[in-house]
Amino acid sequence: MNIEALYNHCLSLPDTRVDTPFGPEVLAFRVMDKIFALVALDENPLRINLKCEPEKAIALRETYGFVLPGYHMNKKHWNTVILEDTLPDTLLKDWIFDSYTLVKPKSKKKPAAK
Repeated sequence: MNIEALYNHCLSLPDTRVDTPFGPEVLAFRVMDKIFALVALDENPLRINLKCEPEKAIALRETYGFVLPGYHMNKKHWNTVILEDTLPDTLLKDWIFDSYTLVKPKSKKKPAAK
């Protein structure tokens, strides 16, 4: 997936915005002000940090050579994914959505009226 497709996909998720709090070379995609993806624009190939359930994070690292512990992140909860040609777009989109879902604040249900 190229940077334009990645950018458009991330922004297609509801309530998502992008900013550059770490400088112009790192895009931070946020949902409700919480980061769910960081993209290092100065890396070749591109790299993206994504949040992940701890057990799944380890399994993905053991399965795929292009999935590493999260660079500059809590390695228990974050993976760095190197966007190689062998990485199917559908798989990357699934991981992005998983990260988005983990980070997105859960809606609070109002108590039932008595």
